[in-house]
Amino acid sequence: MQARDRQIAALGTERSTDVDAFKLASLTQTEQFYSNVLRDLLESDLPFMIGGGYAVNLYTHARCPTKDLDIFTTAAEFPRLLSHLQRNNRVSADESWLGKVHRGRDFVDVIFGSSNGAVPVQEEWFQYAAQAQVLGHCVPVINPTELIWSKAFIQKRNRHDGVDIVHLILKQREAIDWQRLIMYMNPHWEILLCHLLTFRWIYPSERDAIPDWLLDDLLERLSRQREGPPPATKLCRGRLLSSSDYRSATEKWGFLNVEDECGNER
Repeated sequence: MQARDRQIAALGTERSTDVDAFKLASLTQTEQFYSNVLRDLLESDLPFMIGGGYAVNLYTHARCPTKDLDIFTTAAEFPRLLSHLQRNNRVSADESWLGKVHRGRDFVDVIFGSSNGAVPVQEEWFQYAAQAQVLGHCVPVINPTELIWSKAFIQKRNRHDGVDIVHLILKQREAIDWQRLIMYMNPHWEILLCHLLTFRWIYPSERDAIPDWLLDDLLERLSRQREGPPPATKLCRGRLLSSSDYRSATEKWGFLNVEDECGNER
């Protein structure tokens, strides 16, 4: 584990018993449901990590409202987790990337990939995970690097996770492994460049949060790309961002859907 990963390895784990008892007593019914799911998973000793809005709030202290709890695991472990949680809860599954644990209108997402298939959860993610207090339990939390990667393609009309990425860069710049992030995003380097430029525009006084070598690398790729001709085939990669918002491009305007051809153009 690298130094920057060790720095966040015990994120927010130092809590007194009295504080924990007070926190648990003050949980809403929804939070109690989430807490019960976490306790169940911890007792099962099955591998999981916290991601999504809870992880963003832990790393940024933004305290943004969350509509659910996101639990990440690998595709190999997903059936075991869902089967275990099914003993005490109603569950459903989209076997391509996630399952849901339900209680009334509340739910917990159990995620092992992404809706576009580009971001599978990998075993290596666990070695970089932090430990943090979530709803009264000390649990593994996805590293900021993998958290950004998990959110990079969420750019829909009704949901855009760019603000989460911007604030993770702002608050966790030292913990982000940029080499690892660019390795993940190599086939989609333009998406990474867009997020970085957005950060620079929103927080101009914090531009140095992004390493010079990284911007130089991405801008050099852009320069080389501009020197060549565009693809001869009319391509639309928009459905990697949203399966619905770019439907007209592929169904009416004659563009080829490359949703299953991640990174066709470099």
